Amino acid sequence: MSKPHEVLIRPIQPRDLDDLTRIFMAMYDERDAGSPIHTTLRHDRPPESEITGYFRELIHRSQIGEAAVVAADMDGHAVGFCNIARAGPPALSEVSHVGELGILVHRDHRGVGIGTALLEESLAKARSKFELVYLSVWSNNEAVRLYRRFGFSVCGHLPRMVKRGNDYVDEERMVLDFSKTPAGPGAKG
Repeated sequence: MSKPHEVLIRPIQPRDLDDLTRIFMAMYDERDAGSPIHTTLRHDRPPESEITGYFRELIHRSQIGEAAVVAADMDGHAVGFCNIARAGPPALSEVSHVGELGILVHRDHRGVGIGTALLEESLAKARSKFELVYLSVWSNNEAVRLYRRFGFSVCGHLPRMVKRGNDYVDEERMVLDFSKTPAGPGAKG
C-alpha cells in the first residue's frame, strides 16, 4: 500500500514534541466545536506540559525498544503519529508480549491515507517486539474497517463505554495476533 507522496513516515523524534502536542491539544478544540472526533478525552483540557511529557516518554520507550512509534512528516513537521507500546509494566511482566495501539492524525490531513501508512509502518516494526496488538475504537468510527483490513478482529464490545455530554458511544476492543496473521493490509489470518 502506498502512502501519500508528500508524506514521510519515519521514527518519532524529539523535534516532533511541539507538533504532536499541538495536534493532541487541537482534539479538545474539535470536540468543543462538536466535531465527531471519535477519540476519548478527559472532561477538562490537560496542561500542555503533561501532554509534551507523554510524548517525551513515548520517544524514550521507542528508543529502548518498548514501543514501535512512527510519525507522519510533511514539510518537516509531524502531522500524525502511531504508537504500539508495551501494554503492561516493564518488559519482565507476564503481558510484555502485548502492545497497545494508539493513532492520531491532524484534522487537516485525515482521509488521504496517512493513517493507513502510519498503521502499516508501526505494525511492521511491532512484529519484532510483540505477539499481540490490541486497540480500543469507537463503534461508530470508520477506522474499524481499516483495522479489519490489517487483520484486527473484534474481541469485545463495551456498550455505553464513552459518555460525551449526554450522549453515549459504544466501544470495540480489537486484537491482532501476529502468529495468526501474515504481514500487511488485506492479509487474512
